[in-house]
Amino acid sequence: MKSLHIVLFVSLLSVTAAFAQAQTSTMPDGDERTAAGSKAKRGPVFRANKDQVIAAQTMLRSKGVFAGEATGKLDAATRDSIKSYQKENGLRASGTLNRATLEKMGIELTEKQKSAPVSANSYASSKAKSSGSSRARGPVFRATKEQIIAAQKLLRTGGLYSGEETGKLDDTTREGLKKYQESKGLKATGTLNQPTLEKMGIGLTDKQKGKDDSR
Repeated sequence: MKSLHIVLFVSLLSVTAAFAQAQTSTMPDGDERTAAGSKAKRGPVFRANKDQVIAAQTMLRSKGVFAGEATGKLDAATRDSIKSYQKENGLRASGTLNRATLEKMGIELTEKQKSAPVSANSYASSKAKSSGSSRARGPVFRATKEQIIAAQKLLRTGGLYSGEETGKLDDTTREGLKKYQESKGLKATGTLNQPTLEKMGIGLTDKQKGKDDSR
């Protein structure tokens, strides 16, 4: 009888040990599946290449929101200009050249980039859009070529500009405008906005009258 008890006890221990081992062996597999699942959810990071950054900088310069050189580097000035562009075009002001921004700018994507979906976070929220519309933002004030030539002539006379009268708002002209604006108590934007033109005595077009943009 005593031997029977010992046999039963040993058998019970064996069954308990086997069950515990089976439980332990299944846990790592479950953890690996969970980790693999979480990794699978993370998509590839979208990155603009140097040529795309240069194209964006060139486009932003043509719109007068970027005054730097087209270096192909996403420096602070470039990011600020991208933010301004994104705000004006219903995009989230991230300051990055994501897919939605490149497409809005008309800049071609690489084949690899085309496979990456557009993130929903790339667009401004409806709340942000309604907030922007509530400010009743008018059209951007733009100086004509003739007005720029007249301004360049005036700046040359005042010794604030040494370039040619090209009618283009290049970096040298913008620097001259900033000096002029500072000397006249205007906001030094480096742009030919309405207050600057009026201070210079340069006439406005019918379209420009009443559209004050001091930025």
